[in-house]
Parts: sequence; C-alpha cells; structure tokens
Amino acid sequence: MAEPDESGSEVEPEATPLLAPHDGVPDLAVSPREIKDAAELLASGDGPFAVDAERASGFRYSNRAYLIQIRRAGAGTVLIDPVNHGEDPVATLAPVAEVLATDEWVLHAADQDLPCLAEIGMRPTKLYDTELAGRLAGYDKVNLAAMVQRLLGLQLMKGHGAADWSQRPLPHEWLNYAALDVEVLLDLRDAVASVLEEQHKSDWAAEEFEHLRMFEGAPTRRDRWRRTSGIHKVRDARALAAVRELWLTRDHIAQRRDIAPGRILPDSAIINAATVDPDTVEKLTALPIFGGSRQRRMAHVWLEALARARTTDDPPASAEPSTGPPPASRWARRKPEAAVRLEAARSRIADLAQRVSVPMENVVTPEIVRRLCWDWQPLSTAEETEAVIDKFLREAGVRPWQRQLADPVLTEALFPDPTAAETIPGSRVGPEGS
Repeated sequence: MAEPDESGSEVEPEATPLLAPHDGVPDLAVSPREIKDAAELLASGDGPFAVDAERASGFRYSNRAYLIQIRRAGAGTVLIDPVNHGEDPVATLAPVAEVLATDEWVLHAADQDLPCLAEIGMRPTKLYDTELAGRLAGYDKVNLAAMVQRLLGLQLMKGHGAADWSQRPLPHEWLNYAALDVEVLLDLRDAVASVLEEQHKSDWAAEEFEHLRMFEGAPTRRDRWRRTSGIHKVRDARALAAVRELWLTRDHIAQRRDIAPGRILPDSAIINAATVDPDTVEKLTALPIFGGSRQRRMAHVWLEALARARTTDDPPASAEPSTGPPPASRWARRKPEAAVRLEAARSRIADLAQRVSVPMENVVTPEIVRRLCWDWQPLSTAEETEAVIDKFLREAGVRPWQRQLADPVLTEALFPDPTAAETIPGSRVGPEGS
C-alpha cells in the first residue's frame, strides 16, 4: 500500500513488472466446441470470476465486445472470441453465460463492460467493481494499473487498450495484454475489500455494486447531434440545421457500415461546412477534409444534407429544451435564493466527503444536489426538512448509505435560518406544490 512521504504526499511502492500470465497466454476459444470447452474449464474452478471485455471504440460504431477474458481460481484464464457466430451468438455463448451466473463477477470499471456483455446474454447475479471500490476507499488514482501497483506491488505494462479489437487475427501480444487484465483482478478484489473492511465501508460498497448491477443506463439524449465538438461556434438557425443534417447523415452511414462516425467525417468538418454552407461540389471540396479522395466521392451526399438544411420547415432551436435547472453560473441572477442554497449544500457535502474520504460525486451526484436546491421551498421544522430531503434523494436513486450521510448535512444547508429568511427574496414556508 502507498505510504505518505514527509510532505504528506503518497509515494507508490516499487513494483515488479508483470509481463506475461503465470500460466502463459491461453488459446483463443473461437468455435462452438472450443467455447463449450472453455465453459467446462471455468466450471471446474471455484469462487468469483474475473471478467473483462475488449471493444473497438474509435473504430466501430457499435459498442460490442470483440474479446472476453475470464479467470477463475482452479481453472485459470480463458479468452473467448464472441464474434462471427452467425445470427445467434447468444446461443453459442450460452454455456459460458450459464457458468458465469453461478458466482460473483469481478470487473474494473464495470459500467464500461456490462452493456456489451449483456448484448451477448451475459449478466452477473452478483458484482464487485474494483474501480468503484477504490473510489470508496478514497484513492486518487483508481485506474487498474495504479491500483494493482498500490495494493499488489505489481506493474502492468501499457498495452493495447485503445487498439482495434475488431481486427482478425488478433496478434499474440494483444492477447497477452488482454490476459494480464484479469491475471491479478481476483487478488486486487481481495486487497481492496480488506481496505474497505478496515474503513467500515464494506456495506457501502455492497449497496453501490448492487445498484450498478441493476442500473439500466441513463436515457439517451434526444438531440445527440448537439454534442458535435465545436457547435458553440455555430450561431444561427440555418447553420444549426446544417449541423443536424450532416450529423444525422454521417450517423446513418456509420451505423450501416459499423464504423466510428469520426472516421466517416470529423466533427470539425461538419462545423466548417455548416458555417460556410457550400452549394456546389467545387465549393465543398475546397474546404479542409472535403478535398480528400474519399470525401470527393461522397460530396453529393454532404451537399444533399446541406440542401435539406436550407429548406427545412423545422429549424432547430438555438438551445436544446431544458429538462432541469439551468447552469449554476446563472443562478445568482435568475434565482439568488437558490444560489445561496446551492453554495451551502455544496460546502457541506464537500466537508462530508473529506471526512469520510469519498469523492463528492460518490456521496451525492452534483446534478441531484442542483435539482434539490433549485426547486426547494423552506419548511417549518428541521425534522420535516430532513424527511422531505430523504424522500427526494430516495426517489432520485440515492442509496441508503448515501442518504444516511447526506440527509443531515443537507438539512443543515436547507433548513431556514430565521434571520436569513428576512433577506432572501422569495422565502416562504411549505413544499412547492403543496
């Protein structure tokens, strides 16, 4: 474990490089027979499963898994190819999914891998996330390499995490890297679990892991095109319509070809074309990016998108309709009493987070605190205030351990001081809507 130096800063221990799996790199299970054999091998072991998946983010449109790594005590590591199994990969991979359902999964940053594993029929019945455990333990660095070095004294080599895992065949050195990702994950789980037990946070972690296991994912943003990098430079409705049409056209092509959208057309090119609004092939191909041979072949596609933007009967609004409070930077002008509440709540949550050595966002997410403070109306007693706060947090999905910590400090922030009530505009008694 890292020890503080004389200045109080943490110093990582000397680490032993981990260059190859102890038992060597296992063969990749590709065929249904090989996958069934891998399932039987895993079934012969005991205890939790270390699980990881490799995707091809930045290369493919989909978020699918292109490699699955699993390790279990008494069984070792298996590497499974989850692609090219016809129209029903779930059936081919079912033997592995059935074995995985018999015990706990251990993942690092589980929220990244659970969706792509669920797509192929693999869902945990119990979960342990070592990254989330590291956050609850108060560690500043929670990436896998940092935690392995801190808790196990081993050094994971930088590898191929950002590689195009959709390519075949997969190079041996990539498989070596992938196998190492689960090589010590079970040991890491035990080590960080011991730390949480010493800090009396094991119950907190159990609640977080179960919430993560059951989480269905945030709703998809309606106007995803508004996330185009550089869109803040676009001012008028016509140009915004052009961004929308170019983005939607690119997204359709990317999805059909299963290629990352940025590899079809960069965001910078969309913003440039939307701003300049070329109406001929010559004008379009004079712009950066569009002069390349691939974009020249697709010039008519982009020009048609720009033409649709000029004639649309449904130009986009300058900003996406808000479904929550405005940015906190505008509160002091628009709703000063809410700004006072938010500052008090943030300050107390920050103090609480420091006391328990847990990041603020893991105590209560900033968005929930903002929503609470924006719509809050003062109540007549501290008891009623705390009860209403607890109900709000519970309905927002805040876990019991978080509410137990946050309810009292948020009550301190939001229960009205009689002297302050005289000076804060709009102060009144009673919950909104009562």
